[in-house]
Amino acid sequence: MKRIKSFCALLAVSAICAVLLAAFAHVSPAASAPAPFRLVVADANTTHHLNLYVAKELGIFDKYGLDVVIESVADNAAARDLVVSGTADVFWSCPTVAIAAIANGTPFKSIAQVKRPCTSVLVVEQDSPIVSFADLNGKEIAGISPTCEAVISLAVKAKDAGGSFSLQRLAGGPAIAALESKSVDGAILEEPHVSIAELAGYKVVFPDVSANIPCRTINASDRVIASSGDQLKLFIRAVDEANARILANPTADDIVEIASAYTGAPKEAIVYGNDRLKFTITLDRDGLRKLGDELVKLGSIKENPGERLFAEAFRGITW
Repeated sequence: MKRIKSFCALLAVSAICAVLLAAFAHVSPAASAPAPFRLVVADANTTHHLNLYVAKELGIFDKYGLDVVIESVADNAAARDLVVSGTADVFWSCPTVAIAAIANGTPFKSIAQVKRPCTSVLVVEQDSPIVSFADLNGKEIAGISPTCEAVISLAVKAKDAGGSFSLQRLAGGPAIAALESKSVDGAILEEPHVSIAELAGYKVVFPDVSANIPCRTINASDRVIASSGDQLKLFIRAVDEANARILANPTADDIVEIASAYTGAPKEAIVYGNDRLKFTITLDRDGLRKLGDELVKLGSIKENPGERLFAEAFRGITW
């Protein structure tokens, strides 16, 4: 009798197991896995933001459970505005764009550096009369923005030498065209346009003027930092992994292909200048505060935001 009862109990357990196995058989692995966390990045395409593209295209964001959508815009100001409006969560930009916005009360923070130092430089014709900072006085210079770090550096140097130059606001391609037509005396360019200009026969002057200035920051809205701080930290880890891939071989075929696809720049220009881009995530806080001082000096902002630039949640991670 005991054997019969034990046998019946075993049959009952087997039946329950069979029911459970049948139920789980209808649940796919995809259905049980958590959905990737979506982040929208506003981005004005440039090789200065190559770590964003590499993390996206090589599946590094996917590895960290992130669905990163890159929303391309015309310039850094447009990227900032998408975050201000809530359309995007994060943006890459010149640090001056973030500093000025934060100084004016915009609710976001710089959560990581992108690269340093600034590699934007002044490019002129081979026989240019611009050989000293004093020679900038009265000149027409093309540049993407008056808040570009290199523009600020050169404006300060010109001012210290007793002069000033006029800035024609032009992006890289149009700035090179203006050089070719001789409608400007020089152009302040960033990669890959510096390399494009050098390969076309133009030369760089004052190459070290911005050598100690931090270049590009990753900025996020206070809203996203508060609600999705853990996911943002994973996002920065993914970017740092992309940095390592780039720095290991800046001219690897896959890196060059990605850079060219996103920026439209010739591959030869990317190969020529890609090793100049020293990617990092560590915020150069001293350099960023000094950049804020320069903006105050030039009258671009009334007060340096100082420590208000940085998110406390990223202490010990990026600063």
